Amino acid sequence: MNREITPIYVGFWLRVLASLIDTAIVALITAPLMYLWYGEMYPSIDSFAVGPMDIMINYLLPFLGVILFWIYKSATPGKMVIKAQIVDANTGNNPSVKQSVIRYLGYFVSTIPFGLGLMWAGWDKRKQGWHDKLANTVVIKSL
Repeated sequence: MNREITPIYVGFWLRVLASLIDTAIVALITAPLMYLWYGEMYPSIDSFAVGPMDIMINYLLPFLGVILFWIYKSATPGKMVIKAQIVDANTGNNPSVKQSVIRYLGYFVSTIPFGLGLMWAGWDKRKQGWHDKLANTVVIKSL
């Protein structure tokens, strides 16, 4: 990071807000697609995955969307609303494709132990969750 400018790290609650915004956007896109594909049976299905299209709509589409936003905008729509961006922890540059994939997969690692890895951003001096630490990224206020 540019040593002349001290980054302002975005804390836990603002990141929660950004996540809620992103979740709502994803739901507004995926729910109608699922309904179009599976029809009236979709809301009553209790299984993890109904079929290949379910996996594409609910897992692959959000994965690709988030990764592309991180690579090209350095933020998801929710982070843009709160004026935050994800950057490489060492250089301050946009995250690489590799960092973005590691960060996304790191969400699962962060969530599995009762969300402890996500909450970690509330205690960490640079406000990094475990997914940030794994990918060597930080979330900072946009300039």
